[in-house]
Amino acid sequence: MSRRLQMLQVARLARQTLGDSADLVAEQLNRAAVATGGYANRDGKADLYYTPFAIDSLIALSAAGVPPAGGAGGLFDPAGPHASQTFAWLDDTCGNGETLDFVHRACLARVWAVRAVADCPMHRRQILATTFTAHQADDGGFASRPGRERGSVYGSFLVVNAHADLGLPLPADAATAIVHSITGLQAADGGWSNEPEQPFGSTPATAAAIVLLHGFGEAVPQSAVDWLLARQHASGGFLATTDAPLPDLLSTAVSLHALDAVGADWRSRQEQILDFIDSLWSAEGGFHGSWADDDLDSEYTFYGLLALGHASV
Repeated sequence: MSRRLQMLQVARLARQTLGDSADLVAEQLNRAAVATGGYANRDGKADLYYTPFAIDSLIALSAAGVPPAGGAGGLFDPAGPHASQTFAWLDDTCGNGETLDFVHRACLARVWAVRAVADCPMHRRQILATTFTAHQADDGGFASRPGRERGSVYGSFLVVNAHADLGLPLPADAATAIVHSITGLQAADGGWSNEPEQPFGSTPATAAAIVLLHGFGEAVPQSAVDWLLARQHASGGFLATTDAPLPDLLSTAVSLHALDAVGADWRSRQEQILDFIDSLWSAEGGFHGSWADDDLDSEYTFYGLLALGHASV
């Protein structure tokens, strides 16, 4: 199962806690639907980065039996009119991904994951997958820019996920090479960084490294699990770095996902985590990224659903 589908399975569980508020989330997401296709960023413009977060959030909510809302006419239907408009918009503006940067190609793969094979045949998917080849670094990992000596955890995470989203295997021996690259990126304090030989790790990089290693069947160092658990703030949320002033929703969601993947025990503070997530909830139907974030977007709505899904069971 792809990591996207794993996250969707968990995000669907958020409906148990949201209850009737689930339709508020669907309404907020559908308000971000752009008539010409795609979903809007914080400036109200159709954005490839935000579009897969909106689509996956709506797919997660579809299991909740949420009644149709406004905007695009309800929950995401891969065969529906707004989905068709979105795929046409992407085909017109993105083609097979050759002109996109590294991150947006991964976003395109994530949107293509919901397309019917008849509408996005395997040869198109193979073209997009091939564009990542140039990003394999000398150490075997993948970097956001071609021709690098060292890969990054983030780069390798995106490539692994993109291949899964496209329904294509990784290149031969890529898994072994990625594990080698990740091993060389562990920071001195036990976490992971996206750069080699760093004194301190970051929460998103550490969570991604744990998920990748576990997914490849490799042993995850207990020191990394302990490092991630130590990033939990007194409020229940997780800090992005050792010196971050506030916990944030992204760090919380990816930490819970990684800790659950390896069966780590974090549930003694489940109520505090639920309280933290609730503190970021907006009656408009979404989640703020942190206490310092005044706006809503589809990215943090998805991370809110993911975090809530983990904390709801």
